[in-house]
Amino acid sequence: MQVLNEINLRHKRGDIFGGVTAAVIALPMALAFGVASGAGAESGLYGAILVGLFAALFGGSPTLISEPTGPMTVVFTAVIAKLIASDPVNGMAMAFTVVIMAGLFQILFGVMKLGKYVTLMPYTVVSGFMSGIGIILIILQIGPLLGQPSPSGGVIAVIENLPTLLSGIQANETILAILTLAILFLIPKSLKQYLPPPLVALVVCTLISVVFLSSTDIRRIGEIPTGLPDLQLPVFSPEQWQVMLIDAIVLGMLGCIDALLTSVIADSITRKRHNSDKELVGQGIGNIMSGLFGGLPGAGATMGTVVSIQAGARTALSGLIRAGILLIVILWAADLTSVIPLAVLAGIALKVGIDIIDWSFLKRAHLISGKGALITYGVILLTVFVDLIAAVGIGLFVANVMTITKLSELQENDVKAVTDPDNTDLDLSSREKEILRDAKGKILLLYLRGTMIFGSSRAITRKNSQIGGCHTLVVDITDVKHLGVSAALALEESILEMINAGRSVYIVTTKEQALERLGKLDVLKYIPEENIIMGRQAALERISTKQLERLHTNYDENVSVASV
Repeated sequence: MQVLNEINLRHKRGDIFGGVTAAVIALPMALAFGVASGAGAESGLYGAILVGLFAALFGGSPTLISEPTGPMTVVFTAVIAKLIASDPVNGMAMAFTVVIMAGLFQILFGVMKLGKYVTLMPYTVVSGFMSGIGIILIILQIGPLLGQPSPSGGVIAVIENLPTLLSGIQANETILAILTLAILFLIPKSLKQYLPPPLVALVVCTLISVVFLSSTDIRRIGEIPTGLPDLQLPVFSPEQWQVMLIDAIVLGMLGCIDALLTSVIADSITRKRHNSDKELVGQGIGNIMSGLFGGLPGAGATMGTVVSIQAGARTALSGLIRAGILLIVILWAADLTSVIPLAVLAGIALKVGIDIIDWSFLKRAHLISGKGALITYGVILLTVFVDLIAAVGIGLFVANVMTITKLSELQENDVKAVTDPDNTDLDLSSREKEILRDAKGKILLLYLRGTMIFGSSRAITRKNSQIGGCHTLVVDITDVKHLGVSAALALEESILEMINAGRSVYIVTTKEQALERLGKLDVLKYIPEENIIMGRQAALERISTKQLERLHTNYDENVSVASV
């Protein structure tokens, strides 16, 4: 595997424009997410630089722009609040340690080549989780929008303190926030191509606050430390290590999903194909470095990626240029950000929250599937009011149970038990029908097709009830593409029930995988080799021949007894 991402000078003009454009967009977003998380504006900038730099260097998607995102910020905000509440002295350092651990998990996922599986989650769960995160981000901005600090304790605390927040509203800051939102929503599309709305809102509203509201008491970012960030050594707590581990897994998984989904979007625009596993390694390295230097966790950012590509970016050089420009801001221009009002950043963060909500699906969810809509709305409520981890876990459990149930219902049609050839939709030849009619229900043909996984085992078990009055079982698995363990065990039960009753079993198949699976279960040792036949009609012919031989043998014995 190539160590570095695709970096070359063949598209240097487009990469330069793309990197500059992405940096312009990243600056206000990084400041907003840094403040919203509670770690500080500088943490947002550090995260934007470090995650973006190392993901661009070592990732597997040449045009992906990585930085702090809304979902990652919301999860990290909850991590900070939880750990500071348990350990006020070391809580923030422990939170950055969680970011490092999340990066390690991402590298592990990449090394284990799990990239192609990360995004295999039900859309109803993903949509509900992302929409819930968007709602959380919106609610957490209510305090700053009203000119006051956001109450500690998350969403519930904000809702409980809403009357107090409303009674203490700071008009000047609220006006700035409203003006910010107005610019973000109303800026003409023709201008969006050249002037990113977040940057326009940041500059315009900051200038208004400096020129017209300088004499009023407006909460601002304040001074951001210039120069390179200090190294943050990992801090662990024996009491909180389990919490930190789970939070790291959730943060790492969310970052993987965010990055890979954005990589797919980038692929659709550039007509290239990213390397999922390599991208996870790059994201992991970026988050480790960000956590080591007190930066926010990050992932692939859709807005920055799309705008960068539209500006001409085609290789990871654009991501390196973007990181370099932000580094210049940290080293020499950080003082310029000190006058930015917090209300303006809250307005930008609120707009991000609105954009994260999956409005398109939510409006149609109940029309597409009632059960799917129930999962989506349930995950939203759990995400907002209970716990992010519980929301995903319960959502996945319910969605998978519903999927298994649906698979079982669908695979019921792929499992057929035939004793009467005139009462089945199975395509039988005239000779096969003749043999089954002559058997008068003594032969049970168990026909399976398609992919027999765990959902089909119940259908096979239900067909077992028809074995009772049969003398011979024919298991036709010729059309089975894959025989799963659960389905194989269900077949084993049917076969052994017949064998233990002293009855005959025939297996019809041409598939090595199915026979190999049954062989590993030691089922084939109970079945004579001549009873494993390639061809259903051939199997039925052999059964018919043996029955005739048995009848002749019984007849000869009866004649001998009578003559005696």
